[in-house]
Amino acid sequence: MALPVRDQLKYWGLTAAVFSLVLWFLGDVLLPFVLGGAIAYFLDPVADRLERMGFSRGAATGTITVIGVLAFVVLALAIIPTLISQALALVQFAPQLFNDLQSFLTERFPNLLDENSVVRETLIKIGQTIQDQGGRVINTLFNSAKTVLDIAILFLIVPVVAVYLLLDWDRMIARIDALVPRDHSEVVRQLAGEIDKVLSGFVRGMGSVCMVLGIYYALALWMVGLQFGLIVGVVAGMLTFIPYVGALVGGLLAIGLALFQFWGEWHWIVAVWAIFQSGQFIEGNILTPRWVGSSVGLHPVWLLLALSVFGSLFGFVGMLVAVPLAAAIGVLARFATAQYTGSRLYRGLTERKEL
Repeated sequence: MALPVRDQLKYWGLTAAVFSLVLWFLGDVLLPFVLGGAIAYFLDPVADRLERMGFSRGAATGTITVIGVLAFVVLALAIIPTLISQALALVQFAPQLFNDLQSFLTERFPNLLDENSVVRETLIKIGQTIQDQGGRVINTLFNSAKTVLDIAILFLIVPVVAVYLLLDWDRMIARIDALVPRDHSEVVRQLAGEIDKVLSGFVRGMGSVCMVLGIYYALALWMVGLQFGLIVGVVAGMLTFIPYVGALVGGLLAIGLALFQFWGEWHWIVAVWAIFQSGQFIEGNILTPRWVGSSVGLHPVWLLLALSVFGSLFGFVGMLVAVPLAAAIGVLARFATAQYTGSRLYRGLTERKEL
């Protein structure tokens, strides 16, 4: 005989509380495993496709691992050092950038920036703060022995976890399915399928969109000769998962840098603007409709709320799990709404009178 609903709610509520406490206390420890699981989830369709082509699961995982290692070596040797050097140079260049902005405003609007002007003092303080705090953060990040050790451990554990989970993904899912209470197995499978559909549409789709746009912005800005173009393009691509934020932040930063670097050479400034305009066109009309779909059930405001709440509660790990948890909560909320609108609690006496 099935447990009463009250007892089931008690046990599932206790499970959710334990999960939240574990995430709270072990957030930093769980980070490599969360990243490894995310990589395995992202690559599982690739492994499934290789299996349909005749590969065994082990051979498919091995092939993906070799390609991943080669890609990481190329990034580590050719791209990552350049990005780090540009990030450091951009932080050091910030005061000069604000000085140039001050000179520009002084020439065009002399009454706005006198010696006692609040705007002038604010610009100086902002530039100095970015240099001091940004340089301190980056230097601490790369000079701290503990941080270097943590990064090394992260790079060692994450690939191992990802490979093992990718190898056993199908068996792991089957085992989890076997542990689902039999009375709720059909509903759980339905909800899990909807959650997977939302996640695959958003995480895999937007991950691919971010990667393509990041490469496009970085290469295009580098080709027009924009200083710090690579780091600006990568930042714009990484922020693309938040609608309009990537193009807005990256575009404003790139056009701002272009104004100081190419002042008087308007065709280069227009070229920088055209790069982001074309990137937005490609994203909105080609990449997002094809890879993400018209709707994945994650409203931008809901996504921002989830990132803020889970990031505040659980730190960086909370931000990583915010998207899947937001997707799950969204699916469960829609399911609960459908159950409510079909119940007598919602229909009440109105339905009885209509009958």
